[in-house]
Amino acid sequence: MSLRNVVIEGDPILRKKSRPVDEITPRILKLLDDMADTMYYENRGIGIAAPQVGVLRRVFVVDVGDEHGKIEFINPEITYREGTQTFCEGCLSVPGKNAEVERPEKIKVKALDREGKEFELEADGLLAVCICHEYDHLEGILFIDKAINGVINTVEETEE
Repeated sequence: MSLRNVVIEGDPILRKKSRPVDEITPRILKLLDDMADTMYYENRGIGIAAPQVGVLRRVFVVDVGDEHGKIEFINPEITYREGTQTFCEGCLSVPGKNAEVERPEKIKVKALDREGKEFELEADGLLAVCICHEYDHLEGILFIDKAINGVINTVEETEE
């Protein structure tokens, strides 16, 4: 298990657009594994994108605890959006803050898996929100940029 440091809001890397992955190398596979370890074990998150660990590549991992389990996305592209839904979002890179954000109710996304095979996924609810949130990271956009009416809440950290 390898944990990576999470880049925090204010670091300029979070505002840059990520580059596509040209070849799935052992280094990209290690990045995916490290991102998942960091998300699960260090931060108990449901998604993490490569820029959040300081790597400007179009890669993210999500796991919202549903039947899909962990899903790895390489060079994702959202191909369809339908409806709207509002969720209270937080982010590993914006600790102690949350905000209501409007996202599509349903999406379709295509990407490559770790073997380089293209897949397409239809998502709704929390999974759609999480995929859109992580996709935004690849574009240099944070959830606080999309907060409804610009309202960002401060959250007290609690220990379990």
